[in-house]
Amino acid sequence: MFEILHSGKLYDCTDPEILKIQRECLRLLGEFNMLLDPEDEDKRFALAQKMFAEFGEGSHIEGPLRANWAGHFCHIGKHVYANSNLVLVDDTHIYIDDYVQMGPNVTLVTAGHPIEPSLRESGLQYNLPVHLGRNCWLGAGVTVLPGVTIGENAVIGACSTVTNDIPANCVALGTPCRVIREIGEHDKEYYYRDMRIEY
Repeated sequence: MFEILHSGKLYDCTDPEILKIQRECLRLLGEFNMLLDPEDEDKRFALAQKMFAEFGEGSHIEGPLRANWAGHFCHIGKHVYANSNLVLVDDTHIYIDDYVQMGPNVTLVTAGHPIEPSLRESGLQYNLPVHLGRNCWLGAGVTVLPGVTIGENAVIGACSTVTNDIPANCVALGTPCRVIREIGEHDKEYYYRDMRIEY
């Protein structure tokens, strides 16, 4: 039953074997969220490397962190930054590439439930992986739904709900999230609206 988490097929998320392993992971999450003092940064990093499938050099997650599996299936690259209240519905793999930035209250969701009411009532769910490409930026309050891939360098506007794949090198926003423009020459001259970059 445990192996079916990553298959995309329906499974019983209340299976005792699954819940036992999940509870062991969540103990580490509780410990992680207790380390709030900036002086505890080395301890937090060491604990994150135990909790997550991968946790790269220079990466940092502000507390509190909420995660169904405490990051057990989450692969975080180098120099990733996540602001406070990151939510990982990490029932299957989440891949976060190097230099990704996430604002506060970002939610990455891998789990879904069937539309048919009797199936939901019986505790069935399915999981699809999420991929965030290198150097993408998710604004505050962004939600990414199961099976979505966001390409490298993409910027997702605050409070967007990402229901489909987003290509690389673009700005996208809204609910559902849509591409509004490509990243281009203008962005090399202005960092925000009419605010010019002083190189």
